[in-house]
Amino acid sequence: MPDHADHDVTKTRFEEELGEALRRAGAGFVTDDRRALATGGLARGRRRLRLHRTATIGGALALVVIGAGGVYGGSLLGAGHAGASAAGAFPKGASAAGTGPAAGDTGGAPDPEEGGVPAADIAAVLQANTPAGTWTFDAPSGAGGSAVGVYDDGKGKAGVSAGIYRAGASAEAGIGQVTCPDKVLVPYDDCTEKALPGGDRMMIFQGYEYPDKRVPTKWWHANLLTADGFILSVSEYNAPTEKDSGISRQDPPFDPAQLRTLITADGWRPLMKKVARPDKGSPKRRAAPVAKEVDGTRVTATLRSLLPKGRGLKAVGDGEGYLIVDDGDGRSFVQINVQSDMGRHRAELFSGEGVTTEPDGTLVKVTKGSGEKGVEGSVMWTTDTLAKDGFRVVISAFNAGSQLEPPTRAEPALTTAQLKEIATSPKWRSLAAK
Repeated sequence: MPDHADHDVTKTRFEEELGEALRRAGAGFVTDDRRALATGGLARGRRRLRLHRTATIGGALALVVIGAGGVYGGSLLGAGHAGASAAGAFPKGASAAGTGPAAGDTGGAPDPEEGGVPAADIAAVLQANTPAGTWTFDAPSGAGGSAVGVYDDGKGKAGVSAGIYRAGASAEAGIGQVTCPDKVLVPYDDCTEKALPGGDRMMIFQGYEYPDKRVPTKWWHANLLTADGFILSVSEYNAPTEKDSGISRQDPPFDPAQLRTLITADGWRPLMKKVARPDKGSPKRRAAPVAKEVDGTRVTATLRSLLPKGRGLKAVGDGEGYLIVDDGDGRSFVQINVQSDMGRHRAELFSGEGVTTEPDGTLVKVTKGSGEKGVEGSVMWTTDTLAKDGFRVVISAFNAGSQLEPPTRAEPALTTAQLKEIATSPKWRSLAAK
């Protein structure tokens, strides 16, 4: 689900499904360095479960769902762009998803210049804290802060990866990594979160590599956020690799209790001390712009106030960041993204057919096409707007209650004209300004 954050118009466009988010990095390319791919997989996993507690206005996505069974947001860019997977997945009560972190928080994404933890040390802790079995690790001499291997207990080979990284500088850094997503937005089998003695927090997630289950690869994931700001991330699959290998067993090898034992093992603590700090003498990287955050309940209330009146359209449920409505003719999934400072992408986003200019100079692009999740009969209508000062609002509607379920109606519940009316409402600017 690519969100429409700044990276949607750069080479870092993600992803696949929320996911998700919500959509993936590493998909669609071939590499002989499976450890490098695993590092990307860990980052993808974090993006899939980077969970915002607020809707961010600026570089992140304000997601709204209309229709029962709605899932994480997908692309508003149209077919041909992959989306985020449980990338973007949201915590319970969240209103925003995006593959990017919350405002001012890198989310602890691994930095190739950081590293410092030998892969062999990570592999040793994995071996020492899992049931007896045969392990094969790739590039054990590396020191990139992660390790990937294949574990075999005689019941089928399973891919396993682990990584250690810093959570980030903000007070809330890493919290999203240990918060279960809202199941309305991200389908999964089970998820638990727990506060541990000493201030650590843990989450264990049992879901799928593809939330739509088009490939039955199960993805079980455990994250530990330590009180001193480190995140340990472990992923396992019921296949030898994350992608492109057949299912080798019914479930990943380590059950939730074993994942907890693994993620809380004492052996990780010495390794956290090896996570390198950025070299103070090296040139500083350009800081990402800080997005202004808006409470999810206000996003929901604003959308609710902008829904077309009449036609029997009514909300039958809500949450922070989404509504469930029905007009009597079937559910419809609608997502909206509000951003500032997008003027530099004007040429990329607003070229080709379907672009018009409003009297105030706002560009409007309307597209009609199929959804990009491979669901037969899926229809997606999008209205994208960009003001002269770079303030952007983009909204899409689908002819189903989510991007993954079969159509519930022939066309989306909202027309492109209604989508335009919502997108161009001055309420979004007022919301961002508060």
